[in-house]
Amino acid sequence: MTTILAFDTCLDKMYAVLKKDGRILVSDVVENTDTKYHSAFLISTLRDIMAKNSVKPDDVDLIAINIGPGSFTGIRACTTVARVMAQQLNCKTIGISSLEILSKLADKNPLVALDARKNMAYVWCDSEVKGALPLEKVQQLVQSDKYEVITDDKLQPLLGGISYQKGSYPLGEILTELAEERINDASGNWGELLPLYIQPPPMG
Repeated sequence: MTTILAFDTCLDKMYAVLKKDGRILVSDVVENTDTKYHSAFLISTLRDIMAKNSVKPDDVDLIAINIGPGSFTGIRACTTVARVMAQQLNCKTIGISSLEILSKLADKNPLVALDARKNMAYVWCDSEVKGALPLEKVQQLVQSDKYEVITDDKLQPLLGGISYQKGSYPLGEILTELAEERINDASGNWGELLPLYIQPPPMG
């Protein structure tokens, strides 16, 4: 019997999933409509979905999160909340890259490219994170016709493929499934849950 709490504030929407004994109890998507970061709603959302499903914090066996890349504020919020909860609840944690999560939207051989600014993109292909690559290099990879391209609204006009921001994809559920597959590798040491900053956070 396993209870998984998964959440993500790294991308353009906030996802929160509660799964117990192989069954998804709730899968929430929060879209922010004001000037606050959607990570500001993370704690209240997690509290509500657990209360509504009669799951106590102590019932959680595994906390799974998106560790980035993505919004620096979102990555920090997601990782910090997961680490504090895991420390207090003495449960396991696991972090999954947003690039790997998005790669599951492809039917085969995905190339995921997210805007990293300064003519760069965060890239996943050939089953691994490639880091931040120049857009010229990413275009060369796309032009090889080896890959199914998953990208964002900013890069889609340049790279083609599909933008994850234009569809309603179950990214929270994908995160939960990936974590469940690796539950035996999950760490019981909350300090090992680290954000994935492919580029350093901006100063100031």
